[in-house]
Amino acid sequence: MKTINNTPNFRSATLSRAWAIKRTTGELFSICLVRAWQIYRLTKRMGYEVVNFAFKKLDGTLRYAAGTLENVGMFLKNSNRVRNYGVVTYYDVDALNFRCFRAENLISIY
Repeated sequence: MKTINNTPNFRSATLSRAWAIKRTTGELFSICLVRAWQIYRLTKRMGYEVVNFAFKKLDGTLRYAAGTLENVGMFLKNSNRVRNYGVVTYYDVDALNFRCFRAENLISIY
């Protein structure tokens, strides 16, 4: 895997996320790959603006969120934690705190 500063490029990261979704859900890999690319587009947009999206919480309820990664990347990059492709981390602009959700639970981006 080609890396720059110990971070994988976006293609290998997206494929790793798709495999993580497949391990969790057991769905066809093509469906997991579509979800992984949706998450890639979501995180890319969150890098420069606030994005509204919806996901299913662990208790089954729907959560509408407004999140961003703009100007908070230094907190995510400087941590010594192992990257987990099964979750998506974002900064919630309503709660003013970091939140995360399971990658397979993304419903829509609007």
